[in-house]
Amino acid sequence: MRIASFAPLALALLAAPVGAQSIATLWTNNCISCHGEDGRGGGAGTQSLLDEQHRDWLRTAESDRKFFKAIREGHEGTAMPGFKETLSDKQTYGLVVHIRELQERARKRSVKAPRPDSAGVVTTQHHAYRVEDVETKGLDVPWGIGFIPQGTLITNRPGTMVLVRQGKPTISITGLPKVYENGQGGLMDVIAHPEYASNGWVYISYSASNPDAPKGSGMTHIVRGKLKFEAETIAWTDQQILWAPKPEHFQNGGVHFGNRIVFDPAGVVTEGPDKGKRRIFFGLGERGRAELAQDMGRPNGKIYRLNDDGTLPEGNPFASGEAAATTPYPAIWSLGHRNPQGLVFDLKGNLWDTEHGPRGGDELNLILKGRNYGWPVVAFSINYNGSTLETPWPELEGAQDKDIAQPTLVWTPSIAACGLACVTGNAFPNWSGDLLAGGLAGQVVERLRIKDGIVTEREEIVRGTGRVRDVKTAPDGTIYIALNDPDKVVRLIPAGESKR
Repeated sequence: MRIASFAPLALALLAAPVGAQSIATLWTNNCISCHGEDGRGGGAGTQSLLDEQHRDWLRTAESDRKFFKAIREGHEGTAMPGFKETLSDKQTYGLVVHIRELQERARKRSVKAPRPDSAGVVTTQHHAYRVEDVETKGLDVPWGIGFIPQGTLITNRPGTMVLVRQGKPTISITGLPKVYENGQGGLMDVIAHPEYASNGWVYISYSASNPDAPKGSGMTHIVRGKLKFEAETIAWTDQQILWAPKPEHFQNGGVHFGNRIVFDPAGVVTEGPDKGKRRIFFGLGERGRAELAQDMGRPNGKIYRLNDDGTLPEGNPFASGEAAATTPYPAIWSLGHRNPQGLVFDLKGNLWDTEHGPRGGDELNLILKGRNYGWPVVAFSINYNGSTLETPWPELEGAQDKDIAQPTLVWTPSIAACGLACVTGNAFPNWSGDLLAGGLAGQVVERLRIKDGIVTEREEIVRGTGRVRDVKTAPDGTIYIALNDPDKVVRLIPAGESKR
């Protein structure tokens, strides 16, 4: 897209301050006459803003700068003046978000969703696959998927978990902890220890009530336990709480609990005080209290690192020295997160998360030790009501920490990012190492290929089959997807593989 295409953006923009107008009102009152309601242009010879070649599909802070600069500074030699005198930086960026929304809606109209042919085969850029049902009955908001030798574990947000076994009846697991089921809260992720065959540990995350006020508030907990198999029954036993917030930090409300759990692929620590242990990472949402994501005295909006037994590992960034005085939560690994609901290591050992923005601004982040990811100081989104929020640039927001980490990819409109996997195994070798990002509102699974920190390929491989809650790569390399509306779990298998 050429910046000159912004030229008539403000021909009708009034010079008077715009106050608290919504972004939609700004666009309607000041931009439609030249750019049209959908950004297609035409008025006064205006070029389209819709980027029909989809070159800006890989959205970052840097790719947004040209839009921001054109609106703020204008474009010499065209009818596009600058509006730094009449629009605030936040209002200017809000118009950038609006343009991005228009572009993505136009892209979805022009790019066909992946659909099966008459033989049930979906063809993508590098692979063809079939969809196979794993479990379609008895699920209630399936949230997390885990794998053990005996079958597939599936959590349901209201607080139940089942084991699905090929060719055998599904078994409900008894004895699970009572969850704080409120809105988005409940039973969430499940993952087996990499050495499950020898130690039997299974890890789950769930929202639990405040022990001092069990009906009034809840927060995410991380626990591990074992599965006791007897005939056709399974019981959850030997539970150990690995992480829980302080009772005074529980909160009311039903939003932004996180959570995913992953094991560090570096394996068992071979020396030092943590010898013989493995590390786990997990993320917590800010529980609807945006300001707490920057508060090191509170657990909200952080990603954590622990040993697999819940002890504090050596080398956490806020566990020693002057940094230790800033927080009662020394397991914190990074801060400034809104609601991370995707977490995975890639084949190179990099840790990635996906997290929800408000209206737009969902993020894919490379998670690094001790870094600040900016929420709510910087943002790629606007508020749900269409009002302005922030800009992505810390220097414009007066941020004390100017070294705020920027996302690798941004989704606008929001896909409601949830579930993140790395492709491993032999089932889809041409996707090996790619990330698969799910979206609830977008009803999508996107394949992302990343090279040297840049997304070089982005492709929708699933769209419109249901709200994608989780994406996991199974030990055999097939791709499992937990769907809500309809509530079921499916898997992607290579097209040449016969269905079971």
